[in-house]
Amino acid sequence: MASLRDIKTKINSTKKTKQITKAMEMVSAAKLTKAQNKAESFLPYTAKIREVVSSIAAGDQEISHPMLEDREEVKRTGYLVITSDRGLAGAYNSSLLRHTYQTIQERHESQDEYGIIVMGRVGRDFFKKRNMPVVQEIVGVADEPEYAEIKNIAETTVEMFTDEFFDEIYIHFNHFISAISQKVTETKLLPLTDVTNGEENTTQTEGEDEAENKGQLEYIYEPSAEVILEQLLPHYAESIIFGSLLDAKASEFGARMTAMSSATDNADDRIGELNLSYNRARQAAITQEINEIVGGASALE
Repeated sequence: MASLRDIKTKINSTKKTKQITKAMEMVSAAKLTKAQNKAESFLPYTAKIREVVSSIAAGDQEISHPMLEDREEVKRTGYLVITSDRGLAGAYNSSLLRHTYQTIQERHESQDEYGIIVMGRVGRDFFKKRNMPVVQEIVGVADEPEYAEIKNIAETTVEMFTDEFFDEIYIHFNHFISAISQKVTETKLLPLTDVTNGEENTTQTEGEDEAENKGQLEYIYEPSAEVILEQLLPHYAESIIFGSLLDAKASEFGARMTAMSSATDNADDRIGELNLSYNRARQAAITQEINEIVGGASALE
């Protein structure tokens, strides 16, 4: 049986851990609010680009672009996976990485058939530990990311498609539903077939639905629709990447807040158990001392 000193040490240690988890829960809650606001404020930009691209693609059937068309043969598939740099977020990373790993194993027989672009230290370490082909990585993204931070990886991801290094690219990330719920999501980034065939993007928002329901607006293009499309499509693809990152950040803070809340509750339960053990051990020690005193007094008689 543990001594009173050992139990008291465990109680103090658990209380300190509780203070840390409670502080992390509060910090994550504050960051979650900011991440939600930032993700929501970015949606109108993506929606407007989509509206213009859809208008051009639907308005002139003769206009075509490689980023809008499925390739006849898919030789290599790219996976852009958005994870976090830190743990302590429950199943946020593990569920996403497990889904991506299983998807790759089911779809591909050789490493020559796919490549991975990864955001986040957790994802990078996961794929490199399994000797999977990581073609590009970025770590240390801020909690409130700016586009400049991921501009390089976004541009090179699009370039890898236009240069035919990849014939299709998917984004894997955790889509934010609520503070206690995130959904592992796969979105087809390139080619942008959802723009031309009317399919809904996986992360399409209610605001985008309303914009589409109002009908396409008519635009006058200068210098030409072809030139506008050439410039706009890469920006649209990059905006999807950045929007997915903002969505994933909100999911990360929601998952971490929930995990730290559970950890705090568990610490409370553990402290209660330890206090009960401490009181029992203290009562047993007092009882033993009384018995020893009584026994000693009886021996003197």
